[in-house]
Amino acid sequence: MADQQKIHPVSVPEPAQVAPLPKPTAPLVPRGSSRSENGDPERQQPPPPLKRSLTPYSPLKPPKKKRGCCVRCLCWSCCLFFLLIVLIGIAAAVVYLVFQPKLPKYSVDSMRITQFNLNTDTSLSATFNVNITARNPNKRIGIYYENGSHLSVWYKGTNLCEGKLPKFYQGHRNTTQLNVHLTGQTQNATNLLQLLSDDQQQGKIPLNIRVKVPVRIKLGKLKLMKWKFLLKCSLNVDNLSQDNVIRIRDNKCKVRFRF
Repeated sequence: MADQQKIHPVSVPEPAQVAPLPKPTAPLVPRGSSRSENGDPERQQPPPPLKRSLTPYSPLKPPKKKRGCCVRCLCWSCCLFFLLIVLIGIAAAVVYLVFQPKLPKYSVDSMRITQFNLNTDTSLSATFNVNITARNPNKRIGIYYENGSHLSVWYKGTNLCEGKLPKFYQGHRNTTQLNVHLTGQTQNATNLLQLLSDDQQQGKIPLNIRVKVPVRIKLGKLKLMKWKFLLKCSLNVDNLSQDNVIRIRDNKCKVRFRF
């Protein structure tokens, strides 16, 4: 019989007892926070913010542009223009103080009608002779009345006749009597004559006389450039009958000038 194997017990040494780790006095994770699944939360903290410099930022100033010749020329032109205006103002003030200019005065003295009748084609033919008095009140200023003048007589927006002033020179403090011949023809004047008849029954017919005349002013021996006098006279007459005495009830003339 085979010998039975004997099993001898072997004594296994007991493992050395490891001393327990001391419990942490503070939690590894702060209260109210959870552990990160990606690792240690201390390693996941963001880097501290960079310290900013307290020196204020000042943008760089662009380099100054050099003024070109065009800018200098423009400045000089403005200065010369301003100086010219000042010189003209001084000259005008000197002329005004020395010569003391005054506008001439005009008046309509009388009027005569040699033709004023209705033609077979309902047109109105009119011929007027108007006497105008021109007064120059200036002591040292003369007036040259040049060619190219125009004078017209109007009744309620209709031009009845027209003519022109003669060319002449008016000296210092001079009064000149002018006789102006005017002619005209108005088409389709039937309604116009009816209005004229109504006003004539009332004894008051309004008329307007308009004058445009180019003049030159003489200051001492200096003859200035050409200007233009604009004259407008408003008057009322009692009738416009042919070959009849026409009485001017009132008249008022206004004059202005332009270059």
